[in-house]
Amino acid sequence: MRTEDLRRSSASAAADLQGIAYHRHSAFRGLFLIAAPHPFMHICWNLYRLVGSGMLALILAGCDPSQSAKKPEGAQPQATAPTLAAAPPQVAIPAAPPPPTPAQQRVSVLIQQVEDAYSSGEQDYRKGKLPEAKAEFDRAVDLMLSCGMDIKSDERLQEEFDRIVDGVNALEMEALKQGNGFVPKEEPTPAEAASDVTFEVNPNIVAKATADLATTKSDLPLVVNEYVASYINFFANTPRGHNTLEHAFERAGRYKAMIQRVMAEEGVPQDLIYLAVAESGFQPRALNRRSRAGGMWQFMPRGNYGLVRNAYVDERFDPEKSTRAYARYMKYIYDQLGDWYLSMAGYDWGSGNVQRAVVKTGYADFWELYKRNNLPRETRNYVPEILAAIIIANNPKQYGFEDLTLDPPVLTDTVTINYSADLRLVSDLVGAPVDELMALNPSLLRLVTPPGASFDLHLPAGTATLFTQRVAQIPESKRNAWRYHRVAAEDTLASVAREYRVTPAELAAANHLHQSDSIEGVEALLVPLAPAAAPARMLMYTARRGDTLVTIADRFGVSLNQLRRWNKLTGIKVEAGRRLHVAEPSSAPRTGRSRRPGASAGMSGGNGAKAHETAPAKGSTQEPASRAATENNGAPAAQKGGAESPGTGAGAKKSGASSAKKRRVKKASEKG
Repeated sequence: MRTEDLRRSSASAAADLQGIAYHRHSAFRGLFLIAAPHPFMHICWNLYRLVGSGMLALILAGCDPSQSAKKPEGAQPQATAPTLAAAPPQVAIPAAPPPPTPAQQRVSVLIQQVEDAYSSGEQDYRKGKLPEAKAEFDRAVDLMLSCGMDIKSDERLQEEFDRIVDGVNALEMEALKQGNGFVPKEEPTPAEAASDVTFEVNPNIVAKATADLATTKSDLPLVVNEYVASYINFFANTPRGHNTLEHAFERAGRYKAMIQRVMAEEGVPQDLIYLAVAESGFQPRALNRRSRAGGMWQFMPRGNYGLVRNAYVDERFDPEKSTRAYARYMKYIYDQLGDWYLSMAGYDWGSGNVQRAVVKTGYADFWELYKRNNLPRETRNYVPEILAAIIIANNPKQYGFEDLTLDPPVLTDTVTINYSADLRLVSDLVGAPVDELMALNPSLLRLVTPPGASFDLHLPAGTATLFTQRVAQIPESKRNAWRYHRVAAEDTLASVAREYRVTPAELAAANHLHQSDSIEGVEALLVPLAPAAAPARMLMYTARRGDTLVTIADRFGVSLNQLRRWNKLTGIKVEAGRRLHVAEPSSAPRTGRSRRPGASAGMSGGNGAKAHETAPAKGSTQEPASRAATENNGAPAAQKGGAESPGTGAGAKKSGASSAKKRRVKKASEKG
């Protein structure tokens, strides 16, 4: 009821107000019509009606428009529709980035390869595998140095290069605090492992070895006595001896077939292979720091052994050629001494020294010279150690070597070339990494083969034909500098030219193309790079502020390992002002001194080969070296007795040769 009353009251009030407004309007209209002239009167009257209608509407509303009416008490709230959520603001979609250029793609691929190598190195480092870590870190750096791109001109490459170099340096410093950095702890040869050991004679070992000897097949005369048995005991029953001999046997698998073939061709006993156990542990790059004897058979750095040695090549580190020189020299010593045990002693001490010991005592028997103390300690141990290795090698399971697994043989294709070829070009041609090619050619001292000389280039197995076909496309005089680029789908002449930092015109001319030509469908492009400055003309370089071994190696076109070895450095840092060898030192003071007074040297034979050398201090540490530093080919040491060298031209390995008289001494039947 109350609501109805309010409605009626409001309607009545509105009617009253409407009436009042009507009367006021009529009165005002009358006055206005009387007073105003006729045309103007109508205009004003219309304006008045408009204003009056607006005022009337406000009066009829009964309230201020800015105020809201109060809800009646007890009134139910009116249902309203749910509020719609505001539409999300429109986000501007960025324009898609332009596709990377071929050059940018190569940078990305290179950075990924470098990252993979560095990460692999980090993993090996954390596992304590320092040699493997060093190899991966070197590969990461070499990938950037050999990429053919200008690192400094690309921000991404420069940032990656700095990061990798800093990271490797930090890890090397950490490794140096714990030991010898990334340089692996030098693994001694079995002879070195046993050099300071005092052996106890074990009667059981003597009896066992004597029994095994009955079934041991060897083309050398074998004997078991207390000296040999003591070495068998050391190698079989001590961790140090067992491990060093086991590692030597495993490495032998890489070269055993080759060595056996060469031994057969040269007509010497097959079991002479085991002298490498004492000499290098079958490490073809072994280098004696004190005497500079090098290679698997430890030839001295001076003298002519039928092995080429110059600023480019040192064939002491060629496994096959050094093995042939070794076999020929052993045959030569045997022809002098007539006994294989004495020949082994002569290989270690010098055949001239052995002959003098025989003359002095009247005994041409190794064991008599041993008992009478007429041999140096190293030589006394040398022969029984080799005999022990032969016996164990022929009966591995009986002496605890049942799990022996030989390394797979090194298989290569060999191409003989007589021109200078850059290994980076060879890498392009056969698709093998440069470090693999360096490992297959350990006698090569640089990244290029010698100019104007014959060189046996070893390639991955199955790639000789590919190499021959592709290298024929490159002028012979350009093979020491040019590169071979296999064309990718996105390549253009301009992009390839930028990658190798040559002009498009030069690239087009080298390939008989025009600059505007497309290279779609072209298999490969020859890249006409200028030859690097020959480092031999600048043997020394003074390091400047900001230099590292990495940047210096890159500048002079040598490997990081070569630069480290030539300068006896580790890591990559070098202090400003230091003088560095940046090429193979071709002349250096002699370091291979005679270990003892009286080490003799031989005379040259009819072929002009010199058989001189001095005895090494084999007790010094052996180290693997990628390329041994060559020494001066200077005059031979003082010669105390003449002997003819073998007609093959192989020279002496260590000290001495025979007396010119080549006197034979009667053996044990005439002793005393």
